[in-house]
Amino acid sequence: MSNQKDNTFVYKKKSGFAAPNFNQDVVFAFAEDYKAFMNAGKTERECVAITETMVRKAGYVPFVYGTRYNRGDKVYYQNRGKAMVLVHMGQKPLEEGLRVSAAHIDAPRIDLKSQPIYDDGGMVLCKTHYYGGIKKYQWLTIPLALHGTVIRGDSTRVDICVGEEKLDPVFSITDLPPHLAKEQSAKTLGDGIPGESLTPVIGSEPMDARDEDGKLKEKLLSLLHEKYGVCEEDLLSAELMFVPAYKARDVGFDRSMIGAYGQDDRVCAYPSLRALLDMQTIPPHTSCVILADKEEIGSVGNTGLESNFFFDMMDDMAEARGENKRKMYAASKCLSADVSVCYDPNYSSVFDKYNIAQINQGAVICKYVGARGKTGTSDASAEYMGWIRNLFNQAGVVWQTSEIGKVDQGGGGTVAKFLASKNMDIVDFGVPVLSMHAPYELTSKVDLYNTYLGVAALFQS
Repeated sequence: MSNQKDNTFVYKKKSGFAAPNFNQDVVFAFAEDYKAFMNAGKTERECVAITETMVRKAGYVPFVYGTRYNRGDKVYYQNRGKAMVLVHMGQKPLEEGLRVSAAHIDAPRIDLKSQPIYDDGGMVLCKTHYYGGIKKYQWLTIPLALHGTVIRGDSTRVDICVGEEKLDPVFSITDLPPHLAKEQSAKTLGDGIPGESLTPVIGSEPMDARDEDGKLKEKLLSLLHEKYGVCEEDLLSAELMFVPAYKARDVGFDRSMIGAYGQDDRVCAYPSLRALLDMQTIPPHTSCVILADKEEIGSVGNTGLESNFFFDMMDDMAEARGENKRKMYAASKCLSADVSVCYDPNYSSVFDKYNIAQINQGAVICKYVGARGKTGTSDASAEYMGWIRNLFNQAGVVWQTSEIGKVDQGGGGTVAKFLASKNMDIVDFGVPVLSMHAPYELTSKVDLYNTYLGVAALFQS
């Protein structure tokens, strides 16, 4: 909401708590549902599984290529268990454009290598390869949970989740005590922790205490086989990852914030999903939610948006109706539902204070992201910015604009450029995040709810 009064020409941001339609009970109840989603979905596979259950209850059915879909039809496409597209067919022809909210459900984490298990120094440890942009030191000495999927030698599948239940064991990556960290402390933050040293401790009991060699690895593998029917070779066909064992929780005496792992970008995925599922009527235009994988490493692979899975689905739907897919894309209006950096007074020097999101001042519109000279961004047009601004103001959405930080400090990217490449209008829109990419990120409940309102306004336009 621009909050511009009729008697002044000065634009001022305003707290979302002061919005005319603010209802704390509604906002906080929405946050409770979001926290439950976050606790149950710490990987992209888990998010897709939860989402599939939700959409089936809402009347969505699996998409079938070659089918002619008509107004009111609700379909979903699940891509390899790690990405999903939801489509609610609208009242108008597809050629009059789609309304799309595209988020991603992957998050930075610590992946296991193909041959991960080894023993050394009386302990069993795991070789890993970190995924996405992390500060490696943040992952030391915190409780970790193991999540993932193993395909066994007979092609059967077993899902593993250890460290989330109250009585589960957890895992941890060790660090040097300060007494021995003189050389480590002299290094930069980026060089102090080598990637190869991100090796969680996963056991220490020998197969036979009387055995001089201990056979630590063998004992650990015997436990995995006993519980999951998995042998060491099965790990060659596995996707296993360590994630923080933290639960999503309220933050602050006033409970106004949420702390959780993976809020980039599930804090935008969840309100996008809810905005679509909560619609009680057929939308004017066909409305879509994309939950993509691999954004944190460049949207690559067949489950990332560099793949054509969304566009192939929509092409097929247009062709089945005898409509022009190029007209459909050109008339579409989209949100790249992704997080933005939130101003942090502890590190004020990296921000342009006049062009940075602040907590509780609403969802964020980023005209462009990219790095330094706008590299890698789609840069929304003035016309589309005006359209979005008017849409949100009319709907009572509390919003603000932002950039990632000072021009030469760095930057980032989103999925916006992949939709823009199809001649679709798109702008980045989402929740400002404190401690982005850390194992525990902070967001505002007010900003979360206004992201939901913004996506809902798009779907009703």
